Amino acid sequence: KLLGSGPGVVSGCALLVDYILTNANSVASAMDAIFSFMPDHWVVWKFSAVVLSLLVLIVLNLRGIKESVLILTPIFLVFVATHVFFILYGIFTHGNELPNLVTSAVRETRTGVQELGFVAVAMILFRAFALGGGTFTGIEAVSNGVQLLREPRVTTAKRTMWYMAISLSFTAGGLLINYLLNNVHHVPGHTLNATLIEGFTSQWKWGHALLLLTLLSEGALLIVAAQTGFLGGPRVLANMALDRWLPRRFTNLSEQLVMKDGVLLMGLLALAMVFYTHASVRILIVMYSINVFITFTLSQLGMVMHWKQNKTKGWKYGLAVNATGMVVCGAILVITATIKFTEGGWVTMIVTGAFIAVCILIKRHYHHTIMALKDLNQVLGDLPMPEPETPPVMQKNAPTAVLMVSGYNGIGIHSILAIQRFFPGHFKNFVFLAVGVIDSGRFKGRAELDALMRTTEQDLSKYVKLANKMGFYAESKAGLGTDVIEELDQLCQQVAMAWSKKVYFMGQLAFEGETFWTRLLHNQTSFALQRKLIFNGLEAVILPIRLRREEKVPV
Repeated sequence: KLLGSGPGVVSGCALLVDYILTNANSVASAMDAIFSFMPDHWVVWKFSAVVLSLLVLIVLNLRGIKESVLILTPIFLVFVATHVFFILYGIFTHGNELPNLVTSAVRETRTGVQELGFVAVAMILFRAFALGGGTFTGIEAVSNGVQLLREPRVTTAKRTMWYMAISLSFTAGGLLINYLLNNVHHVPGHTLNATLIEGFTSQWKWGHALLLLTLLSEGALLIVAAQTGFLGGPRVLANMALDRWLPRRFTNLSEQLVMKDGVLLMGLLALAMVFYTHASVRILIVMYSINVFITFTLSQLGMVMHWKQNKTKGWKYGLAVNATGMVVCGAILVITATIKFTEGGWVTMIVTGAFIAVCILIKRHYHHTIMALKDLNQVLGDLPMPEPETPPVMQKNAPTAVLMVSGYNGIGIHSILAIQRFFPGHFKNFVFLAVGVIDSGRFKGRAELDALMRTTEQDLSKYVKLANKMGFYAESKAGLGTDVIEELDQLCQQVAMAWSKKVYFMGQLAFEGETFWTRLLHNQTSFALQRKLIFNGLEAVILPIRLRREEKVPV
């Protein structure tokens, strides 16, 4: 809306890769936490556990499972209670060392400024800040999922963002201070948190149980965090598919109201990332941080444009906040991508760039197809037909053509004319069938579904009037559903019981030199439905609407 479709598709692709890496990184981090308290010889199974966890999440999301607040609440409370306790315990039990820590930090900073200069020290500090910036990611899930929040959504989103900002600052800051106070260093096979907490509890009577409880709560919440990618990723895919940047199939919903193609794509690509990095959180977090700051920077730039265009009350404050955010996020993006380029950053850039290139090619193909069909819609949409002197009468036992249509357009009209051309004077009745597809763009409430049904019925009534003008008796049947093939099959079965002599027809775009590309981008509903009808003992014919590659004009 604010920057145009170009930055929009860049942000969308970056966000999709970010969600894929969220899936991989969250599950890998969860297994790091869980395996930190297991015997060292069990570490060889950690990679297998990551892969198995991702496969389970894919299956669960395909089944339409959602996390339950009743299940998450005790896990979250355990996580909060244990981490707040250990952070405060570590700080207060070493409180007498805090002044020395601060004095030492100030002294080292002054020494660094004297030896290297202020600019060099500032760059070193900002480099550290940039490389740790991934810690504060995740809050974008609030803005990306505002429509899922409780009303009033904006107020709820603001409150949630405040809670997340405060908790992230306290947790990250508290843990970093504890690492310094307790001289925590990396131990192979253990997370820093596991090393820190184990140092606290090693002499306690119930210390091992408390360590186990703390790390299990970390692992459980990180597994849940992977759901962000499985919920948000398919939604982004669907939004981009609605604008024809991706195949339209990504908008389809399964019987469980899940965007199954999106879930599969996000899960399989996350598995690919896990295999490429061998579930290394160190590499995955670098790859993740690059893309998330692409979307952050573009979002902040969009808000800067918003405030410049809408100088309402408080616009200067809003402009200052978003401009600062844009500069900081942009600087983090550049620093992270530059420093970590050889450690996995280059993979993220190549994958995101390839994703953008594919989206542009898909958009171009859909544009050419739409332009090719535009003339057909204009020519056939206004066919001069005289009104019949008497309404056509039903001939119950006469041959009947049952035509599946999708909207009132040139393809449907072309199919009616093709039936008459192929079978002149044979069919006396027409029955038109259409299904309003409930996809991610329409699954928003009862009002949207009612409007979809009205639109579908109105389009069918236009076909009925056109057939009447041609001298044929005609009627129609409409349906709604997430699976167009299943719904059309049910309508066809109803027609089969009402009409004795019938043949089913459906139109299908046929591209000259058809390729995997055209089969992927254009649904194969007609072929799948034809197979289903034939095996049910019904006669079905596909009417081709041919598109020549050179002319892009239907024949």
